Amino acid sequence: MSSALAIAGVTAVLKDLLDGSMIDHNLASILGNSVVVSALAPDSIELGNDTTRRLNLFLHQATPNAAWRNVGYPSRDSAGERIGNPPLALDLHYLLSAYGTLDLEAEVLLGYAMQVLHETPVLARAAIRAALNPPNPPMTGIYQALQASGLADQIEQIKITPSVMNTEELSKLWTAFQSHYRPTAPYQVTVVLIESLKAARSPLPVLKRNIEARPSLVPPFPEIESIELFKSQDAAQLGETITLHGHDLDGSGHLLLLTNTRLGISAAVAPAAAPDATKATFTLPVQPADFPAGTYAATLQLVHGSDPMPRLTNQLPLSIAPQLTAALPSLVNLAADGSLTLTPACTPELRAEQRVSMILGGHEVIAEPFAGPTTTTPSFVFRNFSPGKYWVRLRVDGVDSRLIDYSVEPPAFQGQQIEATP
Repeated sequence: MSSALAIAGVTAVLKDLLDGSMIDHNLASILGNSVVVSALAPDSIELGNDTTRRLNLFLHQATPNAAWRNVGYPSRDSAGERIGNPPLALDLHYLLSAYGTLDLEAEVLLGYAMQVLHETPVLARAAIRAALNPPNPPMTGIYQALQASGLADQIEQIKITPSVMNTEELSKLWTAFQSHYRPTAPYQVTVVLIESLKAARSPLPVLKRNIEARPSLVPPFPEIESIELFKSQDAAQLGETITLHGHDLDGSGHLLLLTNTRLGISAAVAPAAAPDATKATFTLPVQPADFPAGTYAATLQLVHGSDPMPRLTNQLPLSIAPQLTAALPSLVNLAADGSLTLTPACTPELRAEQRVSMILGGHEVIAEPFAGPTTTTPSFVFRNFSPGKYWVRLRVDGVDSRLIDYSVEPPAFQGQQIEATP
């Protein structure tokens, strides 16, 4: 998710995209002068004797995104305690206006700008990072702050779509601006996800589920139906064996492909044993730097039957869980101000762009900022903490370390438990 700086970050990235395109298309030679790309309110742009050729990008409205607006709710329990941080999902509405002083200049500018936005319907994560981390950033606090907006790492990618506004709507807008109308094209940019990092209460997981099996159709091509993990756990750990169950999985050249788009990870794992038509077994490599905790898209690549080329099965989610590699003190004393600081050792390596939190019982706090790009010893500060016994969980990108033993009936809590004393 992004921070509250994401709105300004989107405008900065679009401004950088348009500015770079004006240079790439060499419009200065066509118009006989340089082109300025700005993000100002229309009434603040000087007209009259101003001879500047200009493209102006103005954010005139921000509206809730219909698809995301109810994700994460309710955010409070019956006692009013915060139990989650639902994202603020926004669509941004821009007006792209062209300013010229001679015949056809505004039309030339608007044409090139609209072509660039048409050819860039989705802002790539690498392009966002490059725009918000320029080699010579402007010496202003805003541009320096935008580097920490998290815009490039949010789950949803930023999409640019042309909008339609009739003459009456445009006329009302420009009348409200109290400025002279210029050739204008409206655009919608979606979706910006802004999330708070405030501490929240997270309930303990359910010990036992009772989910009835559902019937399914059997297609005539290889398909993964389920992924079996160690002792029916919800997430796998590095070094453990997982089994893919399905049908028509026989063939050759089997590879388990694991992809985490947000972290830029794409890896292949060879099978641990010869697959058959209904299952394929793999062992997750013990490579903490290459397989961070989180949720991956798992698919099976194989050459099936008489196929001339390898084919891919459907994708299923596979979660890799973090592990606490050293025991925390079973008895810890709260500080004089009622705070508790814990620095557990864990694996795999944690990356700065991941969301890392620790949960004691039902109390969740976000990790302190890392000293470097990765760490295996995050630090957590619980403030105004109450004495008592607490089960310990480490949560990385929504995946928890193991807390339940499914090898016994009924399932029971396991793992580390600490007692906080005054």
